[in-house]
Amino acid sequence: MNAGAFASNRVGPGAIASFADIIDVRTPAEYDEDHVPGAVNAPVLSNEERAHVGTLHAKSSAFQARKAGAALISRNIATLLDAWRDRPREFAPLVYCWRGGQRSRSLAHVMNEIGWRAMQLDGGYRAYRRDVVERLNTLPARYSYRVVCGMTGSGKSRMLGALRNEGAQVLDLEGLACHRGSLLGDLPGEPQPSQKLFESRLLQTLRGFDECRPVFVESESRHIGRVQVPPSMIDAMRASPCVRMDLPLDLRVALLKDEYVHFVDDPSRLAAPLAALVPVHGKTQVERWHAIAHRGEWDEFVRALLVVHYDPAYRRAIERNFPNFEHAQVVVLDSIAEPALRAAAHALIEPAGESTP
Repeated sequence: MNAGAFASNRVGPGAIASFADIIDVRTPAEYDEDHVPGAVNAPVLSNEERAHVGTLHAKSSAFQARKAGAALISRNIATLLDAWRDRPREFAPLVYCWRGGQRSRSLAHVMNEIGWRAMQLDGGYRAYRRDVVERLNTLPARYSYRVVCGMTGSGKSRMLGALRNEGAQVLDLEGLACHRGSLLGDLPGEPQPSQKLFESRLLQTLRGFDECRPVFVESESRHIGRVQVPPSMIDAMRASPCVRMDLPLDLRVALLKDEYVHFVDDPSRLAAPLAALVPVHGKTQVERWHAIAHRGEWDEFVRALLVVHYDPAYRRAIERNFPNFEHAQVVVLDSIAEPALRAAAHALIEPAGESTP
């Protein structure tokens, strides 16, 4: 295959959505940090092999590194081809590496020589990442949002789920971030994505929305755990009309005990997050909360945290950041059961011009 023919096998980031199969040939570590949504990882160099080639490049020469890399890549491509024996002649994946260089070029070349029509992402992951950043600067402003607000434990996340089930467009930022957004919001066994992967997920979700229909989203702060919501998204949310969830304190306590049951099962998990409250509420208060939790008095513990910490902090944040909150449509719930949430969701959708399935 001559150079001119190979150049025609390149496409830019704008064409990614047209591919049913996307192959990321970077190392597992690179893939885990971020990848094109829907891409499968088929590394032509392992984490250790890439590090070895890099060391040769730095300590020996580029020539020695290329020789070693070529041998490793060739062996790994052979293994991949063995695994793809059942792929039909029509197999036409998009292949990419870090910069659209040797790793993706090597696999795409072999695949095309076999008879598959493999395309290479021009500029590789680096070009894709630039495209994500550029699109997230402008895309959020193209949608109209309805921001679901309410004190901690008022059922905002459950309302988003009910809205989705009723056919509304929902942007679940906490779901994308694998975090509930609060000081105690880490999800056991579900590590948060990297900032880059969070932004990839956000862009993919936004692209799936209809610009003519409203998007329901929760009133998040700039940070959800360790990831940050892009400024353009925050600005669009804060300029949008609000919906206020009102739930009695006793029901809020019950809801939070249900959603944070991992702390009930293991109170020692509270040590690190509660320690962060010492500068705000003092060591004596935090020790009192620890003692209540370890005695298993969970209603008292949750109620105290809400009244003393979460509610005052939320009031300050919502008044400062969401100017339309004072004119919010109010949803008063006397139950957190599914029928009540479904009815409330349906009532929110109709005024928004949505149609239910």
